[in-house]
Amino acid sequence: RTHCKKLKRIRADPLFCFVTEPFMRNGRPPTSHSMHSFLHQYTGSFKKPPLRRPHSTNLSLFSLSDIVHENLKMGSDGESDQASGTSSDEVQSPTGVCLRNRVHRRISMEDLNKRLSLPADIRIPDGYLEKLQLSSPPFDQPLSRRSRRASLSEIGFGKLETYIKLDKLGEGTYATVFKGRSKLTDNLVALKEIRLEHEEGAPCTAIREVSLLKDLKHANIVTLHDIVHTDKSLTLVFEYLDKDLKQYMDDCGNIMSMHNVKIFLFQILRGLSYCHKRKVLHRDLKPQNLLINERGELKLADFGLARAKSVPTKTYSNEVVTLWYRPPDVLLGSSEYSTQIDMWGVGCIFYEMAAGRPLFPGSTVEDELHLIFRLLGTPTEENWPGISSIEEFKSYNFPKYKPQPLINHAPRLDSEGIELLLAFLRYESKKRISADEAMKHSYFRQLGMRVHSMPESISIFTLKEVQLQKDPGYRNSSYPESGGWGTPPDASELHLVNH
Repeated sequence: RTHCKKLKRIRADPLFCFVTEPFMRNGRPPTSHSMHSFLHQYTGSFKKPPLRRPHSTNLSLFSLSDIVHENLKMGSDGESDQASGTSSDEVQSPTGVCLRNRVHRRISMEDLNKRLSLPADIRIPDGYLEKLQLSSPPFDQPLSRRSRRASLSEIGFGKLETYIKLDKLGEGTYATVFKGRSKLTDNLVALKEIRLEHEEGAPCTAIREVSLLKDLKHANIVTLHDIVHTDKSLTLVFEYLDKDLKQYMDDCGNIMSMHNVKIFLFQILRGLSYCHKRKVLHRDLKPQNLLINERGELKLADFGLARAKSVPTKTYSNEVVTLWYRPPDVLLGSSEYSTQIDMWGVGCIFYEMAAGRPLFPGSTVEDELHLIFRLLGTPTEENWPGISSIEEFKSYNFPKYKPQPLINHAPRLDSEGIELLLAFLRYESKKRISADEAMKHSYFRQLGMRVHSMPESISIFTLKEVQLQKDPGYRNSSYPESGGWGTPPDASELHLVNH
């Protein structure tokens, strides 16, 4: 009787002709047998379980825990006496099963920061969390790259108006560096604005810097916060640091505390070790590309000449590294090098911090080689196998210099410091000490053992035993406003004149 009432109801529906059409033969009504088959087929649909979407899709709104069984009062026609379809969060079923939309927990700032890898002190636009609560898929589901980009854009990332320009810090052929402020965090930032030529596009140095820095996350490597792309420029948004190592040495009259020299050198090695383990060469180490904040945290910057290497014998350009910090094998034209190219520069910077002056301030390649050989001795087959067959070396016809004691040139270094310095300045590149090995040298014993087990993203200054001391020659109580961002692209050689 119940099903007959159902049938009467749908007879009035315009779609009834499509339901009954298969059962009408030659214009005559169906037989009792065919009508019985129809009713059986029709009522069987009520016994089927509700269809479910796969759990993998983002549109899945229900789960087994969302099914609520209720003892509904059934009317004579098999339907509930309650009105159906009047509730937006409830779907009535003739079998007495109610499906309810999952009520997701409220999204917090902590959830958002973790999901999008945002800074802890970011300011989210008003109403954004409420909007996200309504429109976003559940937080327990993976976020696609497109959705992540859209979310970051809504917050304000990738937009020029998010950053306020303050002062110009420097200018080069391709880029201008500004001190700025982020409206998202109210923190200072460094804005590296790279001009885009209509025909040439972005310089390769900018592309290299972006591609490498986005994957390098370390306490001793400068952080790339954002990238803003417009028709006329590509702006890289970096964390702002107060000064570079060159400015730091100038401010203390080039007389640094030897304890501070040790802390800075360890941080340089820590950042380099991280890069080298990931097959990344910096290739432009110099004091102007080492940034320092008020706490004393040192970070590698300006990765415009850096590149990832595949195998140690890969051929690269030999026109890299500012002249004073360039190893002799590269000065003589070698283009087959590995991570050892950076280690010679570390030695030169180590000496400069300890002695208060550059180690090899040459004005030309020949002059640079002359200064190196006069201090360390003219290389021979014993300390540099194959040197006698290098045409560049033979063409210069250098005098036969004998090595001089380094302690005479850096009297403030102890015996362990001199030993480490010589390990950086080996003629044969493969004999130079690596960044990882150098960190374990006895010269750093005073810093304790805990500095070796610090997580990569944590500063060594979180340890109580690691603190800067006042430099003997320190003469400036405030950091200069016009610094902190090293050398703009293609302006590195200007420092040769400044020195």
